[in-house]
Amino acid sequence: MNTEVIWNFLSTQGADFGLKVLGAIAAWIVGRWLIGLVTSLMGKAFARGGKVDATLSNYLQSIVSVVLNIILVLAILDIFGVRTTSFAALLAGAGLAIGSAWGGLLSHFAAGVFMQVLRPYKVGDFVSAGGTVGTVRELGLFGTTIVTPDNVVTIVGNNKVFSDNIQNFSTLPYRRVDCTAKVANSVNVQDAIALLKTAVAAIPNVATSPAPDVEILQFTPEGPLLCVRPYTHTDHYWQVYFDTHRAVVSTFGAAGFPVPETPVAHRTL
Repeated sequence: MNTEVIWNFLSTQGADFGLKVLGAIAAWIVGRWLIGLVTSLMGKAFARGGKVDATLSNYLQSIVSVVLNIILVLAILDIFGVRTTSFAALLAGAGLAIGSAWGGLLSHFAAGVFMQVLRPYKVGDFVSAGGTVGTVRELGLFGTTIVTPDNVVTIVGNNKVFSDNIQNFSTLPYRRVDCTAKVANSVNVQDAIALLKTAVAAIPNVATSPAPDVEILQFTPEGPLLCVRPYTHTDHYWQVYFDTHRAVVSTFGAAGFPVPETPVAHRTL
């Protein structure tokens, strides 16, 4: 019985159905190519005009891509005889059931719109957002793509970013690098500070204004603990951070400063 039904369908409507499938495949391939072409031309136009930065450009391209893909799917359904009005009515009827599932996505979308208006950061900024620290690669419809310092791509929901603290390390022209250095009690601490200030100021990419800070942070049993704080641009933060530690080791070594040691407590017998 089933074989007869299938054979009946193939003999009467098979050719028509096959043409529809081929038409749908062709429409999908051409449509996706056209969508890619449109978004690419938009990106080039924004870049050529220079009035729209990369963050807003990517966001607008994402919105256009989503809208055009929805239109493409509806057009393909129409090829198979599924009327868009019926499809819209079906979606409206199912809206209540899937509303809760979409609630989270819509909140991320709304947060993304607000971030486009408030502009707490842009593509290329080094930020701490939604508990993730790294460089912003893309601000999408529903999430922000951040590349962490250990080169891991992390996508953070826009709503999580918007509802949490945002730190933008790229907004100001310089950033402070915090390091420490301990000197022995037998060392003249003022000599150590003077030597470190000279050595740290000579490190490449250290800002001259404000000048590096080298001061006594606290006193310990082994000797004074110094804070060593040069300033630099965010792009050079880690280079200056590691070079500062090397400068401390080489400076104290060249000066012949002894290694701080914990005093041995004397016991009374």
